[in-house]
Amino acid sequence: MQKRQVGTSDLHVSEISFGTMSIGTEEQKGIRLLHEAQDLGINYFDTADLYDQGKNEEIVGKAFKGRRDQVILASKVGNKLNPDGKTWHWDASKSYIMSQIKESLRRLQTDYLDLYQLHGGTMDDDIDETIDAFETLKKEGLIRHYGISSIRPNVIREYVERSNIVSVMMQYSLLDRRPEEQVLDMLADNSISVFARGSVAKGMLSDKASEKVKQKGTDGYLEHSYEELLAASDKLAVLADQEHTSSTSLAVRYVLQHPALASAVMGASSSDQVKQNTALNTDRLPASVYEKLQQVTRPIAYTAHR
Repeated sequence: MQKRQVGTSDLHVSEISFGTMSIGTEEQKGIRLLHEAQDLGINYFDTADLYDQGKNEEIVGKAFKGRRDQVILASKVGNKLNPDGKTWHWDASKSYIMSQIKESLRRLQTDYLDLYQLHGGTMDDDIDETIDAFETLKKEGLIRHYGISSIRPNVIREYVERSNIVSVMMQYSLLDRRPEEQVLDMLADNSISVFARGSVAKGMLSDKASEKVKQKGTDGYLEHSYEELLAASDKLAVLADQEHTSSTSLAVRYVLQHPALASAVMGASSSDQVKQNTALNTDRLPASVYEKLQQVTRPIAYTAHR
């Protein structure tokens, strides 16, 4: 599988990577899926302390114990579980981040993280304090690099200007083209990479698009109506047929086309899905096909957090 550099860092990640939230809590099944993904060429695995109240990190840790030097591990911090163990609240303080890295490392059975990400972020945070926490962790050798996971342009801009982030994780797809408005170019200009999640929009841009739209799109998706979702899935399928490829592949290649992109982070809950993800063609699209894909959906813009 082809790899791309993350920002100016020494991390080179597979163009298709694994968002581990989807593996569930059955330990042996999760480990098998993670091993299979790695064996098929994925080297970047993205988890978070919030997923299944830490159980996800534990499974990832068990899967890669003994394989640690072969993978790039990323986790996230900032959502603090409440005493009920089910709900959480936002905490981007230095003290919380410094305490949680130790818990994540324990669960992941490793001495360091390749990438540690702030799992959100608001303009009300003490951003300098949050940055100081990540810089301190770098100096202590507990993390190699840090980034943020956010769709808020105003927050992203602050970290671009004030920190040494190497990456931003955000939702980006043919049905969510908001990052195209201003964010992607800004990040590319600053040599900061994007990890895209939701590139097939809950399956509504996949080979099963029409079925998924009827299941998950009846109330619309972002600013797109149900009728628009059906029309987009049909147009994508026609174009995929013309190009002798799959809808899923075209949707993912569209996302990966922008120079800011490092990887499309995709989930998988079965061996078949792992195989499908790792078999996707990630070659750059011809300009003519890219332009046709842009006609499949209409661009939408951020209406908040500008």
